[in-house]
Amino acid sequence: MAVSKRILKALNIITTVFVVIAVILAVLLVGVRLVGLQPYTVLSGSMEPTYQTGSLIYVKKVTPEEVKVGQAITFVLNEDLVVATHRVIEIDKENQRFYTKGDANENADGAPVHFNNLIGIPVFSIPYLGYVSTYIQNPPGLYIAIAAGAVLLLPELLNAWKKEPPAVSEIEKHD
Repeated sequence: MAVSKRILKALNIITTVFVVIAVILAVLLVGVRLVGLQPYTVLSGSMEPTYQTGSLIYVKKVTPEEVKVGQAITFVLNEDLVVATHRVIEIDKENQRFYTKGDANENADGAPVHFNNLIGIPVFSIPYLGYVSTYIQNPPGLYIAIAAGAVLLLPELLNAWKKEPPAVSEIEKHD
């Protein structure tokens, strides 16, 4: 009996750790949107060492007038809605264009970024979290995340199901 209690206690601790990790990941991947930040995964090394491939960057929406030369900006790159983050090297206010360059690139980007394509400025990043984000947003990672969530909730659901409703006499005592 003592062994099974130890096993149950260990399983309870493990489940609690996984729930805490899941909550932290949920806040980092989704909850930040509540404070106005949009997460994006860094897919290339064009901004290394500032933003490493696989990092998750958190972008704050700004107006084009707030952007300064030397700042990194996140923007829509093309008609396919590919998002990129590069550093502003020049601003053409008259034609509403940013000229950008990746930190790791030798040359400036071939096409300027129109002010309308600006998403915002990165405010911080978390290395490697972008890999996790991308994995759980697409199959099979999505299915694994759903299954893991179900496994974490299952013990609580079973406990709630096993509990018997209070007897009528107990309910009457509280009224």
